[in-house]
Amino acid sequence: MSESSPIQGALITNSFSMDSFNALSGVLGGTPFVKLVLERTNKQAHFLNNNHYQLHAAYIAEKLIKLSTDEVYSRIDEFNNLFYHQTDRPYFLGILARHQAENNYFFTLETVEVDSMDGTSLIEFYKCIRDVVDASYRLFLKPANIQQEAIVRDIPAKDLPRIFDHEMSSSKHFIPLNAGKAQGRIRLFNSIEQFRDSYDTIRWYDILVMDRIPEDIPRIQGIINSNYTTPLSHTNVLAHGWEIPNSVWLEAKENLQQQGMINNWVEYTVGLDASEIEIKSIPTPTEEPPRPHWTSLRIQLESPQIDEVEIKSLDQLRHTDRDCYGTKAANIGEMLHLLKRGSTRMIGYYNVQRPPRENLRSYLANYLKCGIHNDLEEKALEFFQNNVRIPRGIALPFSLQRTVLEKHPAIQQQIGRLKLALELDSERAGAICVQLQNMIRKMKLDSETRDLIDAKIVKHLAGASHFVVRSSSNAEDLENFSAAGIYESHNNVATADKVFAGIKNVWASLVSPRSTRLRQEVGISLEDAYMGVIIQEQINCDLGGVMVTSNPTKSKGDFRNVYINVSPNSAVNIVDGSERPIQFLYNTVEGGGKTLSLGSYGKELDEKKQEMLQRLAFVGRILQSHFSADYQFNAPQDIEWVISGNKIYILQIRPYAH
Repeated sequence: MSESSPIQGALITNSFSMDSFNALSGVLGGTPFVKLVLERTNKQAHFLNNNHYQLHAAYIAEKLIKLSTDEVYSRIDEFNNLFYHQTDRPYFLGILARHQAENNYFFTLETVEVDSMDGTSLIEFYKCIRDVVDASYRLFLKPANIQQEAIVRDIPAKDLPRIFDHEMSSSKHFIPLNAGKAQGRIRLFNSIEQFRDSYDTIRWYDILVMDRIPEDIPRIQGIINSNYTTPLSHTNVLAHGWEIPNSVWLEAKENLQQQGMINNWVEYTVGLDASEIEIKSIPTPTEEPPRPHWTSLRIQLESPQIDEVEIKSLDQLRHTDRDCYGTKAANIGEMLHLLKRGSTRMIGYYNVQRPPRENLRSYLANYLKCGIHNDLEEKALEFFQNNVRIPRGIALPFSLQRTVLEKHPAIQQQIGRLKLALELDSERAGAICVQLQNMIRKMKLDSETRDLIDAKIVKHLAGASHFVVRSSSNAEDLENFSAAGIYESHNNVATADKVFAGIKNVWASLVSPRSTRLRQEVGISLEDAYMGVIIQEQINCDLGGVMVTSNPTKSKGDFRNVYINVSPNSAVNIVDGSERPIQFLYNTVEGGGKTLSLGSYGKELDEKKQEMLQRLAFVGRILQSHFSADYQFNAPQDIEWVISGNKIYILQIRPYAH
């Protein structure tokens, strides 16, 4: 059969050309694609126009099985089982995508992510589409999930040409990290030392270009990384919170220099569906542009409770204690409460209607192997309790910081100088901050305070060999003010003296030049900001990482997947951007996952570790449900975790701006 004309948004053909692809294709994640349906009985391929058919099922209903779309949607689980899981299914459903390597195009064939095809079916699907697509272009099967990745590795490449997602990601020269548009001045720094030396010259309207943008950037207009990084580093989390364009562009330095854009003004745009950088020169303003909206933003803090309260173990706290102990400590206490008692909110995410589905309860029940009605909440709690641990620890309140600092007149005088400098917008404020930090770090803790802290550690943390000393401020994890990475935390703390030094370092980080400036910019005064401290047992781990309960590589419409970054070393290496993590998407509806990048590690995780990550993904949905402020349960959470043995340890949780 020769190529026929498109019929109501689809092309039925056994000879699919590049011209036909261009006529039908949409764009997803910067990649042109068409949906396709293969009839297995007659090997007939149907290529769909995405503008006409948003789902394969809609086309099949209308053209192949002669049912109304409404009827198919009302029986969507039944049809999904038929289309994606039955061995003798009548159709293969997939996506044909076009990519470019150097100056040559090639295609990839991929099933939908929930498809459970075996090796024989994957080979059949590939060969049928290979016979249809223009032979002058290479075609590879791209595994759609971890199960397919394992299956494909056992098939000789000559029988099934393949390419993996992580191979595709390692060859991408442009990766959108945060969508946005900005006009500003390009500033290129070739080293961290050059950045530090020029720090005072960086202005709010600058767009920074570096191999890896460091954590301690001031608030700016845009970010371009000229080396790979993860969307979950502190720097990139800040970019989300600041709503500024952010991307990886490997050729940034060379191209911007060749185009004469360094130190000149540009318009810089990042879209999550973009396949290449969008940056163009604009005239340099004759005067400083109007200040952006965030310069007039005034963050309202909840009134901190600074009356003297006791040091508490974390399991004595609830989320309402954030006004005494800080957001991080209160959230850990809330997780411990959830672990012990459960909550009526913990499966809220699965109760929400997801058209055409009434809700997602049956999917959670399928994963937990239980009924969807009376015992689902009970089984969810049982799953959570069987898999999750929260490291034990204690929380030092704001009042302890205030009491200790008030015992040092010289520190109080320096705080007064800093307040005055900030009121006058003096250039001396930064230097005063540094002096104040040094005074706090060097101050002597009185024996009464040391004994008080020491006694609580002995009572609640005896037997721990190493600790993490974490910050827990009232001026972080707020709407429009994330503060990711601007306060200090210390790992691998072993002795009492180092614990006390860590506490002083955390207190001092509240008045660092950077944290003070960022708070000042959004109207948080020095006298309203307080610092609590968490002293927590450090867990030796097999894996560590960060998870966000959304898919930052796509729009908010993806309700299935969570995004997990993994390090064989430590989550710290991910959030500080020093290590490129292994990156996964895990499905919390039908289950399953996909490897996006092998990062610096360079090899796949074994099956047991991957199964633990699937559990972690469902744990994330439970936490998202419980911590959601509203009843849509859509607010994604940023969760730091480690895995040790067969247990998942949740270290901290905060909202994630997506």
